[in-house]
Amino acid sequence: MSKRQYLVLFRNKASAAQPGPSPQQMQQMFGAYKAWMERFKDDILDLGDKLKSDGRVVTASGVAEGPFVEAKEVVGGYMIIAAHNFDAAAELVKACPAADSPGTSLEIRELVGAKM
Repeated sequence: MSKRQYLVLFRNKASAAQPGPSPQQMQQMFGAYKAWMERFKDDILDLGDKLKSDGRVVTASGVAEGPFVEAKEVVGGYMIIAAHNFDAAAELVKACPAADSPGTSLEIRELVGAKM
């Protein structure tokens, strides 16, 4: 059975800036991500990247500049994974340390035509 490719969008609730994690918390987070990446190394095709907060929205009527203060959620990053089906993709994503971050959700979307 061939695997399909899925885009995972990292969404965060728009809120005031929160203090960052301590150095000890950063080490714990790094360790958790390293273990997760090792466990799913064959299914994480592109770890993607974090996205800057500013951007542009293009519509038929023109181009609007961001950031978009009216947004309740912002897309903060992405990655591309491979899985046999949505359930398997959800299991991989649920195991990601980002899934445990308060105010964060991870959206999974299948890429049309992308099979391995």
